[in-house]
Amino acid sequence: MKHMVFIVIMSILYSCTPSNKSPEGGQRKRIPVITLKEEQIALNTEYPTRIEGKVNVDIRPQVEGYIKKIFVEEGAFVKAGQPLFKIDDRSFVEQMNTAKANLNSAKATLKNAKLEVDKYTLLSDNKVTSDFQLRSATTQYEIAQANVAQQKAALENAKINLEFSLVKSPISGFIGRIPKRIGNLVSKTDTQPLTTLSDISEVYAYFSMTEKDFLQFNTQYSGKNLADKISKVSQVSLTLADGNTYPYHGKIQMINGEFDKNTGSISIRAVFKNPQDLLRTGNTGRIIFPRLVKRVLRVPVLSTLDIQDKIFVLRLDKDNKAQRVAINISDKQGDYYIVKSGLKQGDRILSQQLETVVEGEQIQPLK
Repeated sequence: MKHMVFIVIMSILYSCTPSNKSPEGGQRKRIPVITLKEEQIALNTEYPTRIEGKVNVDIRPQVEGYIKKIFVEEGAFVKAGQPLFKIDDRSFVEQMNTAKANLNSAKATLKNAKLEVDKYTLLSDNKVTSDFQLRSATTQYEIAQANVAQQKAALENAKINLEFSLVKSPISGFIGRIPKRIGNLVSKTDTQPLTTLSDISEVYAYFSMTEKDFLQFNTQYSGKNLADKISKVSQVSLTLADGNTYPYHGKIQMINGEFDKNTGSISIRAVFKNPQDLLRTGNTGRIIFPRLVKRVLRVPVLSTLDIQDKIFVLRLDKDNKAQRVAINISDKQGDYYIVKSGLKQGDRILSQQLETVVEGEQIQPLK
């Protein structure tokens, strides 16, 4: 009798114990659930960029002549004032010697004219000759003075041309390609430079931002003017062509004053330090531009299903039944999707085992 009472009591207690089975009689799946909350996050937007040295100088000859000597090699680093090319200077030496001789002749003529002035001044004072002869001598003296000045200028010009026959580096930097070699005739009218010199101690990264992104930038940062807003932009990063991240951060330095009429974009320049000379003019990459976004919902990529070019999540209703919901994505940040629409704060979604759950199935959520 006691055994019968015990069995009845245990049966009553068991019938009052909550069941893990679904209403259809199956065992409920125990699956972790994510409760969505709005966040403030920093999104990174990528823009293709091209790299240019801080200073790029086309080295061109200022005089005509044959290249006599080349002092540097392509790709070499040179300092400001260092000789690069030597143009045959024999004709310029002769021009300078001629200018010196003409100057000496002009000086001699000036001395003779001065003697004439002194002579006629004395004679005129003694009433031996008329004032006309004195005025004529004075005029010849002034002409001789002008001729001396003219010959001095010619001599200085000859010296400059002689100096130009030795082409020196105007800045410190790296030598580019040297298309012309010893024996080639060069002139200041040549369309092709002797070489290009690049100062890459700092480099400029140029990229373009769409009108929409630019308007978002303006609303994101406060400031009296564009310069104030630029100063508040956090540092930008640079991804190189091989996929690696450049070890130094850059700073936005300039935004162009107008949009390109053809592309509808605006040009922006960022500056990067380049102490190891890793970057050269002509490099390409991608600028990583940070953007602060408020009240954002993030969903792990692994908590979504990709079906026929649409992205779905399984959301639980108040009865913990799974509902398949299509969501729109505005961006991706690492392993997360940024939700544009389809979900709201407080929604609960399944974080895993999505392929094993049937829509409408009742789930036991795990936190």
